[in-house]
Amino acid sequence: MNIKSKFKEHYWPSFKKLVNKLTVQTKPVRTHTLSNGIVVIEPFSKTPLILFILLILSVIAWEATNVNLTYLFTRFGNFFDILRRMTSPRWAYWRNVIQPMLDTIQMSFLGSLIGALLALPVAFLSANNITKNRVVLGTTRFILSLVRTLPVLVYAAILALAFGFGVFAGTVAIAFFTFGILSKMMYENIETIDLGAYTAIEATGSNKPKAFVTAVFPQIMPSYLSYSLYSFEINIRYAAILGYVGAGGIGLLFDDRMAWRRYEDVAVLIVMLFIVVFTIENLSRYLRKRLS
Repeated sequence: MNIKSKFKEHYWPSFKKLVNKLTVQTKPVRTHTLSNGIVVIEPFSKTPLILFILLILSVIAWEATNVNLTYLFTRFGNFFDILRRMTSPRWAYWRNVIQPMLDTIQMSFLGSLIGALLALPVAFLSANNITKNRVVLGTTRFILSLVRTLPVLVYAAILALAFGFGVFAGTVAIAFFTFGILSKMMYENIETIDLGAYTAIEATGSNKPKAFVTAVFPQIMPSYLSYSLYSFEINIRYAAILGYVGAGGIGLLFDDRMAWRRYEDVAVLIVMLFIVVFTIENLSRYLRKRLS
């Protein structure tokens, strides 16, 4: 008998018993007996382990970012100095804000519209309950992942260098951003709908696009319009900072006034931006309620 067979026959059973005994001893089982006699094993909570991991990650992040609480509190007074200067806005500056604000709104609207229109057919190709071709499905989702990788500010910076500074670069950047986000939201929504009518229409010999328009499109249209309005609402805020990279709009004024420390003008910009965002946000909320 060789060593392997001897170990398997004589020592392995004893070894297994020892391991099982140690396992049971190191991991005591908490049991509870119910009134009907059924024994329930209480699972071990993972909360302490999760909290410990979060603590370790927090310590690592704290060391990596060199957070200095002393510096934070000693320099925090500068914030109130800026805020004090902004409490006396130069209201005459509002005339300079009108046209850049209109550019920001138009840029956001057109970019959101283009992105939303492109997102719908791509969402159709990305839904696994509609598109059965794994190559098309995988390729489309991979492209969407690439599009969503870059934030809108990076898109605006690259496009401003490619097409020149101005609202055109900002519009295209917002279109890219809206396309990537809305496509993902829509294909996840399509994957949850009832496909009974779609399957029935397709079984009659109709092609996929026609079956989609007839059976699927009416189900997703309210969500699609709601998501599109919500994207426009978000893009108004994003468009306000695209001017920092030369993509036009009110962000150019923010960059200029902040650079020259003209905080009284910055206050006017903030007030007007708040009015526009508040108005569009409430209008969008009203329309989304009507669609739901």
